Amino acid sequence: MAVTQAPAGPGLATASWVVAQRGLRRTLRTPQIIVMGLVQSVAFLLIFRYVFGGAIDTRGAGYVDYMIPGLLTVSGLFAGMSAAVAVADDAASGYLDRLRSLPMPRTAVIAGQVLADTVRLTLILAVSAALAFAVGFRVHEGWAAALAAFGLCVLFGFAFVWTFVALGLLTANPQAAQGAGFLALPLSFVSSAYVPVETMPGWLRGFAENQPVTVMMDAVRALTQDPGPHTGEITRALAWTAGIIIVSAAVAVARFRRI
Repeated sequence: MAVTQAPAGPGLATASWVVAQRGLRRTLRTPQIIVMGLVQSVAFLLIFRYVFGGAIDTRGAGYVDYMIPGLLTVSGLFAGMSAAVAVADDAASGYLDRLRSLPMPRTAVIAGQVLADTVRLTLILAVSAALAFAVGFRVHEGWAAALAAFGLCVLFGFAFVWTFVALGLLTANPQAAQGAGFLALPLSFVSSAYVPVETMPGWLRGFAENQPVTVMMDAVRALTQDPGPHTGEITRALAWTAGIIIVSAAVAVARFRRI
């Protein structure tokens, strides 16, 4: 008797894109996901540019040129926070269970969500960057360096999307996931985003100088404002980013297999 084999399912890339399309369609149906991300980013930009900017000493640099690289880095970080809620909602509703029953690589379920959120945060970063130029930000090291800096912001946001996806899977509850996402707030404020770390108390400065958000901001700031080479700053930023992706992806995949 001939044995009929079941057709092979789609590969990882194809399946990930299919899942990502579903996430992007959900964004189109609920555009407030992007709108709220944009409102938050624009509000921070305008407040720090026009309310606090005149009171902050940036050691000789113009505040807008100092602040914008930090703000874009933080915007990429915050834009990925919705991933935690989306994944937790999918887990609570049983959608992830239905996807796991399909003949596709299980990793594609997570990778597709990450891809969709990365597309969203890239759009938010692009709009934020355009507004930054409108309020006076200027690039001093050429457009190639500026594009590289933008790419670093997207990559950093991509890394933290993996972190938020892992948090969403660990909580499996939309409300808890939203609260867990705010754990990123200390990283954004205890950094060089809005003030030089030299102004912080000594016991806090060591953490602020070496945590991943500051490391990425230093690289973005160097690419847009300082003459090269920037090998050290970029290497540290990429090392932190790779570490975050590896650890977060491992946690997310391990958790997904158990829920």
